Amino acid sequence: MILDTLQNAHLYHGLGPKFVKAFEYLAKTDFNALEKGKYEIDGKNIFAIVNEYDTVDPSGERMEAHRKYIDIQYVVSGAELVGHDLLLQKTPSQPYDEPTDFMLFDEKPAFFTKLDQDQFAVFFPSDLHMPNLRIDEPIPVKKVVIKISVNDIPH
Repeated sequence: MILDTLQNAHLYHGLGPKFVKAFEYLAKTDFNALEKGKYEIDGKNIFAIVNEYDTVDPSGERMEAHRKYIDIQYVVSGAELVGHDLLLQKTPSQPYDEPTDFMLFDEKPAFFTKLDQDQFAVFFPSDLHMPNLRIDEPIPVKKVVIKISVNDIPH
């Protein structure tokens, strides 16, 4: 997992051309002009999901993980907490669903990070994450999640 600000995105270009393209999209797109929805960047290899929501209490949430896609979660406006842990030997409470590339885990996060406006987190398939959590009270957040296919990513 990676936590940083968008101004430092160039430091992660060494992760490959998909990351370069994703970070360029984040830097050059006016997300205030985009509605909620899915936006193609490079077909199924890279796409963005723009979402707006109010942050929630962590007590009703579970950690998630993916196998086919890496998440870059970028906060456009607002702030939220994100719970984290490593997948390691954990067993999903909701088994992996291939069409949605999604599985859930009942374990509590090992730690939490506050993501402010213009900050991003990168979650690899080995990273459990619980996003969208309130800091104190629920507040509105606009966030972009860029999905990067793990196909052709150097190991």
